[in-house]
Amino acid sequence: MMDIFSKCFNYTAAKEAMKAGIYPYFHVLESGQDAEVIINGKRTIMIGSNNYLGLTSDPRVIKAAHEALDKYGTGCSGSRFLNGTLDLHIELEKRLAAFVGKEAALTFSTGFQTNLGILSAIAGRNDYIICDSGNHASIIDGCRLSFAKLLKYEHNNMEDLERILKNIPDGNGKLIVFDGVFSMEGDIANVPEIVRLAKKYGARTMMDDAHGLGVLGKRGSGTAEYYGLENEVDIIMSTFSKSLASLGGFMAASEDVVHYVKHISRPFIFSASIPPANAAAALEAVKIIETEPERIQWLWDNAKYMKEGLKKLNIPIGESQTPIIPVMTYEDERTFIITKMLLEEGVYVNPVVSPAVKPGLSLLRTTYTSTHTKEQLDYALNAFKNVFSKI
Repeated sequence: MMDIFSKCFNYTAAKEAMKAGIYPYFHVLESGQDAEVIINGKRTIMIGSNNYLGLTSDPRVIKAAHEALDKYGTGCSGSRFLNGTLDLHIELEKRLAAFVGKEAALTFSTGFQTNLGILSAIAGRNDYIICDSGNHASIIDGCRLSFAKLLKYEHNNMEDLERILKNIPDGNGKLIVFDGVFSMEGDIANVPEIVRLAKKYGARTMMDDAHGLGVLGKRGSGTAEYYGLENEVDIIMSTFSKSLASLGGFMAASEDVVHYVKHISRPFIFSASIPPANAAAALEAVKIIETEPERIQWLWDNAKYMKEGLKKLNIPIGESQTPIIPVMTYEDERTFIITKMLLEEGVYVNPVVSPAVKPGLSLLRTTYTSTHTKEQLDYALNAFKNVFSKI
């Protein structure tokens, strides 16, 4: 008889990497998430987190979380649908809706759950979801949960998107789903053309702006603001675990769409609501972004400094348009070795290998924050110089 656990017993890839001493995952941090962290008792420059504005260690965010703990306790003991809605959740949703320029917003317990919750509610069996091939895994899983027909277009290829749209029957619902900022390559979606094609073919649009919020736009409200298209993207989704220094996610859209998802989405209805401390931290982070837009400029200054520094060292980098800078390493094993060597030099980066990227296009995903100092960035550049001179 076939044992369903046989796939578990036969999975050896990770153990082989461990045996070879190049396993690059689950490193334990012995300090809070910041521009510098402690790993294995050693000072390490962190250029692998999504803490774009450096707010995870901001005293105001920490204070807000503490105060929410004191007032509301550690959890809500139920779903938003029943006993788990706090006045804090309502305040946060109103603030988020105003921040991204929409009528209403709805919070979810995680970013991944947000995409599952939106897509499974909005799209049904007779609908089509047209999805960028570079989209986040949570979008793909949300499409599967929706029972809609999933069609993928080539990454950021607008001709391919139009080819797909023109072949969908007029009688079917259509939703174009895309990342605002693509988390591996660091490029930005062609939102103006996506919006134009959506209008031409009667489709709606949904943007995952997890890596755009707090990064793009003069106010930091994301990719739609960057293009001046806040009113043209139908649904904006983002997370709290990046620029907002917390955990959770939200959608923002018209009042009618949010009302529908609130009453239909199973991932929303049947999940416990965001703990008070998480909601308070995210709310405080939004307030800081609104009052300190200079943080966004600091972030971009640091990203530019690193991009220029890596180029001077002749280290190959991808064509990023954001503070996500991919360092090209091409081969999976080589990527793991370089990751280990950089960590030994005191620099943390994220290895990205197939199938997360196409074979032969492995990379180190490096990301920067507004709170990195020039001394920390110079330290990282020197580590890159040392490692790439040896590899």
